[in-house]
Amino acid sequence: MRARDLAEPHPFVTTDDDAIDAARMLAQQSLPALLVLDADGQPHAIVPGSQLIPAYIAEDPALAGVVAEQHDAELAERLAGLTVAEWTPRRLYAPPVSGPDARPMEGAALMSRTHSPLVAVIERDDTQVTVLGTVPAARLMQHFLQAAA
Repeated sequence: MRARDLAEPHPFVTTDDDAIDAARMLAQQSLPALLVLDADGQPHAIVPGSQLIPAYIAEDPALAGVVAEQHDAELAERLAGLTVAEWTPRRLYAPPVSGPDARPMEGAALMSRTHSPLVAVIERDDTQVTVLGTVPAARLMQHFLQAAA
């Protein structure tokens, strides 16, 4: 079994898309992460949903317990007018990508190393990069459990 066999379609956004639209997609489709492509269609980032909370909350978790519920709506309001590039964290790891022939254990190691819930599977030729899909952690676990049966 190879990455191309495990890859699933995954919606994506680009760095220039509206942040509010990306947030809606993440929420409505219950995605584990945003797959962000750059202007050339290459993976720019894979951002786990947990990393999209506001920095001030992430930096001071105690604040989350004292902020009143009326501030919840402010989080969405802060996204208005931002691009995905402006919204996503500034300190991103290189996106976890693999080639179509990568073995499942290679994908698992990449996920572990990058703390990502999915790996983008890409195919390169002389002129372009094509995203074939992603391998989510759940799909990898299915594979490992089936192999053990």
